Amino acid sequence: MTASASTGGERTSASTSDLVSQAAAQISTLVRDELTLAKLELTEKGKRAGVGGGLFGGAAVLGLYGLGLLLTLAVVLLDLAWPLWLAVLVVMVVVFAAAGVAALLGRTKLKQATPPLPSDAIAGVEADVQTIKTAAREGRHA
Repeated sequence: MTASASTGGERTSASTSDLVSQAAAQISTLVRDELTLAKLELTEKGKRAGVGGGLFGGAAVLGLYGLGLLLTLAVVLLDLAWPLWLAVLVVMVVVFAAAGVAALLGRTKLKQATPPLPSDAIAGVEADVQTIKTAAREGRHA
């Protein structure tokens, strides 16, 4: 009876090890398949993002050309009433003034954004460290 009990026990452990190895192989296959699927999906999304970015960049270039044409139109219209040099001068001053205002606004926003540290997160971590230090001191004194 001892021999048959030990034989039955070995068969159970052998089938358990087979099951464990099969499960490991299936999990490995599942993970590989999921990674392949994720890679394919990201590749497709990357292609779409690249095309979208290229089209967006093209739109920006065309927009700049359009702005240039609009400024040219302003010069031509002012040239009807003023000499050409004065029309160009006025449009140039307006463009430089707009650039200056944009630069000052950008500078203000950048100053507000610096330093680029997560101050709320740092304050939270410092509070946590202080709480741990206080708890450690109280634990020593107790």
